[in-house]
Amino acid sequence: MPTLSDYRHLSTGKVRELYEVDDELLLMVATDRISAYDYVLPSPIPDKGRVLTATSVFFFDLLGDVVPNHLVAYDDPRIPDEVRGRALLVRRLEMLPVECVARGYLTGSGLTDYQATGEVCGIPLPGGLIEASMLPEPIFTPATKAAIGEHDDNISFERVVDLIGRPLAEQIRDLTVTLYERAAAHALTRGVLVADTKLEFGLLGDQVVLGDELVTPDSSRFWPTFGYRPGQVQPSFDKQYVRDWLTSDASGWDRHSGQEPPALPDNVIGATRNRYIEAYELISGRRFSDWIG
Repeated sequence: MPTLSDYRHLSTGKVRELYEVDDELLLMVATDRISAYDYVLPSPIPDKGRVLTATSVFFFDLLGDVVPNHLVAYDDPRIPDEVRGRALLVRRLEMLPVECVARGYLTGSGLTDYQATGEVCGIPLPGGLIEASMLPEPIFTPATKAAIGEHDDNISFERVVDLIGRPLAEQIRDLTVTLYERAAAHALTRGVLVADTKLEFGLLGDQVVLGDELVTPDSSRFWPTFGYRPGQVQPSFDKQYVRDWLTSDASGWDRHSGQEPPALPDNVIGATRNRYIEAYELISGRRFSDWIG
């Protein structure tokens, strides 16, 4: 049985560590780190990496007929015991330099852009929309891929065309919206609204392949259908709870100060862990305690 040290470490992301298994395969390890406002916070969330991995596996299986994905195995002898349950064996891809975001509801940076211009990523939207408004139809709102500590910036579809060419840009736009619609339709049957989600694609030869994570509490906004009401910030099953605490008076932190965020108190850590697990169990219909590891 291999150990993690047997594999060459390739990169560190905000949440994930990437290792080389061989010329064709990588080991993608989800840690318990959590990021907010472009900072990796000093407080990990116990079991978060396992929740992200379990959720991605569920959606890779559910949506596997839409587009090929990079998942090879999640329970395999090549995955070291020390990261079992939080690691995926995946195909090595040539990743595209675009964050592919689909939005079905208006919130976050999309709402900020709309309030300033009436558009999101160059897409005109109807007047009178407010926080958490459902959009007439899901929209593709891409962003740049920023380095750790830097901010992803929303870009227009034409900018994506400039980066990767029109045929590929149109393909990943259509795939992003289709995957979002399918995932959101499933989640709705489980009492969860998927407000938005971020996807990443890569190339395997000439084939477009879905990579990274898929519709997790880190890459998506999950809201309970019960009590949904536009015009207010919705309760969430994702890391919005952490963002809200950081920007509250209780944290004593100014996100524009340039100072590192403070450690999270135990009650925020525990509540965040519970929200991540609840999201997985609601959407998948499975018990988190049955997940491997």
